[in-house]
Amino acid sequence: MDTDFIVIGGGVAGASAGCELAAHGRVVVLEREDTPGYHTTGRSAALYTENYGNRVIRILTIASKPFFDRHGFLSPRGVVFVGTAEQDAAIERALADGKAFPQTFEEISKAEALRRLPILRPDYFTRAIHEPDATDMDVHGIHQAFLKGLRDRGGQLVTSAGDAVARPTGKGWEVETRQGTFRAPVVVNAAGAWADMVAEAAGVRPIGLVPKRRTAITFDAPSDTPVHGWPMGLDIEETFYFKPEAGRVLASPADETPSDPCDAQPDEYDVAVCVDRIERATTLQVRRITHKWAGLRSFVADKTPVVGEAPDAPGFFWCAGQGGYGIMTSPAMGRLVAAVATGAAMPADLAAMGLAPAELAAQRLFAA
Repeated sequence: MDTDFIVIGGGVAGASAGCELAAHGRVVVLEREDTPGYHTTGRSAALYTENYGNRVIRILTIASKPFFDRHGFLSPRGVVFVGTAEQDAAIERALADGKAFPQTFEEISKAEALRRLPILRPDYFTRAIHEPDATDMDVHGIHQAFLKGLRDRGGQLVTSAGDAVARPTGKGWEVETRQGTFRAPVVVNAAGAWADMVAEAAGVRPIGLVPKRRTAITFDAPSDTPVHGWPMGLDIEETFYFKPEAGRVLASPADETPSDPCDAQPDEYDVAVCVDRIERATTLQVRRITHKWAGLRSFVADKTPVVGEAPDAPGFFWCAGQGGYGIMTSPAMGRLVAAVATGAAMPADLAAMGLAPAELAAQRLFAA
């Protein structure tokens, strides 16, 4: 099958890129699994916050919010960050970083933190920060909106494709899958944890992507405690977090364990660590775990996404390394991928915030 753009990966990165590229030509999105979003996209903690990640991540996050607002994908949550006396430096860094962007991010008293999250142990923390504008995200809705946009613009999603093997041809790229062979001048590698494997199979230099496992659990909330209105509770150095989830409590030890690309499963040690950290920081008791799972968050060395053409492979474009920021940056990332893959200018809103293509280019990772 001949087309204009082939996107490898049907998670939120590939779906957003495919949706935006479909405005410029024929697009096929190839998903290795039976269902798109089975791996990382479907296992997200689903929080939108503009106080997470480095400068590039924050620009992409802020630029994505109009899309979320337009479709009603955000709902109020808020975050209370807590820190111990030994974490004063981390608190100060977070406050300093927050001043660089316009969102509300302010230190609050212990009494105010306890009012907002009464299950915190008063003797656990010494300082707290409140981010009232952080919100929950409808991850399923976001992903499906991109896939619908892809279809509405004439694009095609191909599932059960298995491992997609891309090879350069004289006129572009040929990608072999279980569902047939596809040809296009442009291939976008949005394969998540598998992105380096896709590149190596294509003879393209990898970017040093490291998938990292993150564990999460849900457990019953105290029967006499109304949890729905709680903000998320988050350790200032991200050693744990918890928030309401469908009448229960979702919690994670915020682990980042290097892993091969795989169908990630929770490790019992990480589950135990999660329970211990939550019970030390709060009065919650985890008597019954109702669900546990793990997902892979993939990073390159500087924890900045890689978007742009591979320097050693014309027509092969990266959309990888989103780490734990992939959902909340996806609208801006999709527009950015479409711009670089079609040779268009940087989207005006991203350029106005000072984002430069070189900050995302793969070449930055290959410097001696």
